[in-house]
Amino acid sequence: MAKNKKINTVSFFNSRFTSIISIALVLFLLGLIFLMALLGNQLSDYVKENISFSVMLKDEIREADMKRIQENLRGLPFIRETEYISKEQAAKEMKEELGEDPEMFLGFNPFQASIEVKLYSEYANADSLQVIEKRLRSYASVSEVLYRKDMMQIVNDNMKRVSVVLLTLALMLMAISFVLISNTIRLLIYSQRFLIHTMQLVGATADFIRRPFVRYNIVSGILASILAILMLIVSLYYLQSELRDFVQMLNTGMLLLVFACVFALGILLSIGATVIAVNKYLRMEVDKMYYI
Repeated sequence: MAKNKKINTVSFFNSRFTSIISIALVLFLLGLIFLMALLGNQLSDYVKENISFSVMLKDEIREADMKRIQENLRGLPFIRETEYISKEQAAKEMKEELGEDPEMFLGFNPFQASIEVKLYSEYANADSLQVIEKRLRSYASVSEVLYRKDMMQIVNDNMKRVSVVLLTLALMLMAISFVLISNTIRLLIYSQRFLIHTMQLVGATADFIRRPFVRYNIVSGILASILAILMLIVSLYYLQSELRDFVQMLNTGMLLLVFACVFALGILLSIGATVIAVNKYLRMEVDKMYYI
């Protein structure tokens, strides 16, 4: 008797441990997808905000006018950062890049003074850029506005594609995770199918029968969620040393959001899968239980 009890206890522990590990692995993959989506969004904003364009100033501009223009640009709501580059600094940068001094061949400095402008990410799109370009050209001291229109469009198009791919992966993984968790929980409830039928025979309601199974799997979902979150933390710690610049884009608020989503999904998916699995046996005739 004691031996059978010990075997049943070991079997119960093994089945629950396997269930928790299976759910945790699925939640871990979901968490990675969420992190990739957030990281992709942050990377998109980072790239957009670091693509600059040049506001070229006329040669006869006075220093006072230049400073006034720069102050005006800094006050605009769509401009994140400005940097004044003098003719001398532009010539020096070109000399460092090419290894030769253009003034030696031309006899004069061919460059213009300019103000390098960087936008906030939400304004780095084709429609906003046309309006911004028109407004910058309205300044009397501005001779030209130069920027890579194709680069802006390429960044926006690529990020849209990445967003669609990540969303598709997330939905597919969500469906797969529900099926896996449902199958894992169904195997646990399978051994209790005759107990469910017996409880029905003595007049137990469906809610009364479902309640202990739901409680049991909520605990499993919580434990699996905690394990998945720990796995994510370990993964991020490893990536911190390998991809420091990328990981630093994820702030504490984003990480807490991902962890909260993983924790909530662990509970919700476990509840949903439990209800579906128990309902299957609640509706099943007793004769069919012997053949499944």
